[in-house]
Amino acid sequence: MTAITLGDLTIHKIVEMESGLPMAMALPGVTTADLARLRGWYRDESLTANPAASAFTLSVHSYLLRIGGKTVLIDSCNGNGKDRSIPFAHRLDTSWLDRLRALGVEPEDVDMVMCTHLHADHVGWNTRREGDRWVPTFSNARYILGRRDHAFFSEQEHEAFHREAYLDSVLPVVEAGQADIVDEDSLVHGEIGNGLWLRPAFGHSPGCCMVEARQGGPSALFSGDVLHHPVQLVRPDLPFFADWDGALAAQVRTALLNEIADSDTVLLPAHFRGRSAGHVERDGDAFRFRFLPE
Repeated sequence: MTAITLGDLTIHKIVEMESGLPMAMALPGVTTADLARLRGWYRDESLTANPAASAFTLSVHSYLLRIGGKTVLIDSCNGNGKDRSIPFAHRLDTSWLDRLRALGVEPEDVDMVMCTHLHADHVGWNTRREGDRWVPTFSNARYILGRRDHAFFSEQEHEAFHREAYLDSVLPVVEAGQADIVDEDSLVHGEIGNGLWLRPAFGHSPGCCMVEARQGGPSALFSGDVLHHPVQLVRPDLPFFADWDGALAAQVRTALLNEIADSDTVLLPAHFRGRSAGHVERDGDAFRFRFLPE
């Protein structure tokens, strides 16, 4: 997939895998009329006129940024060889690391790893196995972790999937002294409007955030799991089945879409398939997504 260049900011997408869920499970409440509206501008072979027969298809990927002399990774997917209680992520063996290297980047070249939140499919490549232990994959990187999510997922009582990920993909980074645990509105590099900074987006997880980057061109907004699928532009009000607080997540999603609609901000969700990046446009009482060309 070709790079995206916005002024002096360069962005690459690194795909780990694609998967899908039944639409009726992932986003209960989607109607035939919603899907008809979506199919007017979004092509996906898994979409039919019937929500019960349609899939909610996802890409799991990272973004690699070059900005201000820094090499930055946003979200690190599931990782390889991790023991997971959910089969789709259990002991994966993907070519994600090879795809990173194909961009001319070795793990030791990465300066920062930024996690929009600490769910298992966003932290997995934070670590790799070395003998009988998990160690930071990116030996020279600072790992930027949101304070609220870290406090939440470091507790003992959680569903197994995310607890497993914290123990093998987050805690080793903290114990290695490579983690910067920061507020979710922190400036990370440069200055606001000309650098890299976090924006709170609580709801999908207790402390999930977005990453905004800008350097000499339009803003790039990495929205993490504020949006998972283009159907959420048609129905931003519907909670996603895996949201920690569905009502709050819907408020955040709707506010974001209203903020950037018909602007030059390039939105880069964590799970859109294909090109993934694009512009939000108003579409009557809803929104649509115009993907950037290849």
